[in-house]
Amino acid sequence: MARNLIVAAAQTGSIEDGDLRTITDSAHALLDEAARQGVRLLTFCELFLTPFFANRLDEDFDRYFMQDTHEVLVSLREKARRHRIALVLPFAERAADGWFNSAFVYDEDGREAGRYRKTHIPAYFPTEGPGGTGSFEKFYFSPGLKLETFAVAGTRIGVQICNDRLYPEASRVLALRGAELLVMPISFSTYADLVQRASIWEIPLRARAYENGAYVLACNRVGTEGERRHLGRSMVVDPRGMVIAEAGTIEPQLLAAQIDLDAVSIARRKFPWWRDRRPDLY
Repeated sequence: MARNLIVAAAQTGSIEDGDLRTITDSAHALLDEAARQGVRLLTFCELFLTPFFANRLDEDFDRYFMQDTHEVLVSLREKARRHRIALVLPFAERAADGWFNSAFVYDEDGREAGRYRKTHIPAYFPTEGPGGTGSFEKFYFSPGLKLETFAVAGTRIGVQICNDRLYPEASRVLALRGAELLVMPISFSTYADLVQRASIWEIPLRARAYENGAYVLACNRVGTEGERRHLGRSMVVDPRGMVIAEAGTIEPQLLAAQIDLDAVSIARRKFPWWRDRRPDLY
């Protein structure tokens, strides 16, 4: 009997400062639509409740961060619980031990299954072209210290946030720890090189799926935010590295797809990386 599961990426739009109410209303609407489509596991994109503030230097950055008890986060968790949707909820986390780029994971009953904090924090120099704003995440976020998997919706998932997807070692650790699905909240823009950035978007997503025999559920932001143009193209990739669903590049949308989790064990038998890899040499 197939282990079918409907998963979804809630591809939200770009926002400006102070636009929390609008993006929250949009997020609730996407959760309602997910329920209508029978979704059992949903993720939002990286830092979806704030502008992507890490592309600039801003000493007043604390206003973008939330504690996990913030009313907006609680309302989204409660909405997902009522719909019995397992939820990956990314946000800029203000905790007792620092500021983090986080995604908390909740099961279908609304219980916290775990929390992930982005482990690979980037910093890029700006370029001279339009939109080449660079990235200053190291000014704002402390790196997470754990790679864990979480049991939700009848499967086991791992979470990687944006830049994390470029590190195959982390994806492999999650697969070795039982992840059948890699959930990737992302905020990927074209910066100053539209053609090159658009062309490389799917490469790490398909590679991480194929080389680990795992599904990838990647949720990206869409739309223009100042000089920053978010690409959209949220994506579901199967364990063979094939794209089975892809969102557009213009509008927010819910990208839902049915996956068969039995395809994971089939892919891993056909490509037995767990048997042939040589960690003693790496």
